[in-house]
Amino acid sequence: MSSFKTIDYRDGKLILLDQTKLPLVEEYIITDELERIAKAIERLEVRGAPAIGVTAAYGIALAMKNVNADFDLHFEEAFNRLASTRPTAVNLFYALKEMENVFQEMKKYPELIYQKLIQRAMAIHKEDILLCEKMAKNGIEIFDSPKNVLTHCNTGQLATGGGGTAFYVIKKAFEKGLVKFVHADETRPLLQGSRLTAFELEKSGIPFAINPDSAAAYLMKSGKIDLVITGADRIASNGDSANKIGTYNLAVLCKYHNIPFYIAAPDTTIDREIKSGDEIKIEYRGKAEVTSVNGVQVTKPEYDVISPAFDVTPSELITGIITDIKVYRQPYKF
Repeated sequence: MSSFKTIDYRDGKLILLDQTKLPLVEEYIITDELERIAKAIERLEVRGAPAIGVTAAYGIALAMKNVNADFDLHFEEAFNRLASTRPTAVNLFYALKEMENVFQEMKKYPELIYQKLIQRAMAIHKEDILLCEKMAKNGIEIFDSPKNVLTHCNTGQLATGGGGTAFYVIKKAFEKGLVKFVHADETRPLLQGSRLTAFELEKSGIPFAINPDSAAAYLMKSGKIDLVITGADRIASNGDSANKIGTYNLAVLCKYHNIPFYIAAPDTTIDREIKSGDEIKIEYRGKAEVTSVNGVQVTKPEYDVISPAFDVTPSELITGIITDIKVYRQPYKF
């Protein structure tokens, strides 16, 4: 099995695997320019809440690489540019705040600003790798026997700086003989499941099949699904969880079919400053992502489109939330 890196930093450059071209082409973006990094996040060339946070941390550092004056202005511009890229994922704002803390501490030592910022970005990257390992270890406890698992969107190495969230739980469980088969929702409209999760399942040697999002109910009714695990981009203090659009559908279906529904996300995804999912800002995407597929028009471009990128699953529909700290159970109080 060939290996790949989603995010790497070498020789003063950020290296990102362009996920928009997977699984057919493995191509990397190599840059030290803030605007190119911001565009990579906006275009979903890099995506997944933890990966966005890691990428933004490097972006802030690299934006200050050759700054010799007006440090506050340059930092503020870089901070605001990256903050505007994706509004829903809390990891982005966690990483930006961490970088801001370093900048404020180092302003009196301008010659060290870039060095300290890049060190903190690398530390955030390493922290994410460790969080993924802890999540996967904790997630094993939800398996009491080999299961057929359904997952939604992509939550693996492509979505994080490490091994992944929900996908990594599945992968580690498979290695212990606790996962028999994985059903991967295609995840419309951008097909993160059929393109990215399938890519990672294949590389991991895990038996799988891609299914249309709308086939999940049929698979559950047919007894083909024992367990559903997805990721999350932001979790409110009451356990309400925002994730890729279509996740709420799955939770409702699981409730009806009496199938456990789990979320896997690092503790940093929990936004303890908001009381419920009602306070989570939902990002809306452009109509072209629905009216065309990979640049090929499939309906009239002038048709109106409603395309939320995320939905919020109420906490009462979530069996458990797997984090690097522990597996939380209802009632959730973070």
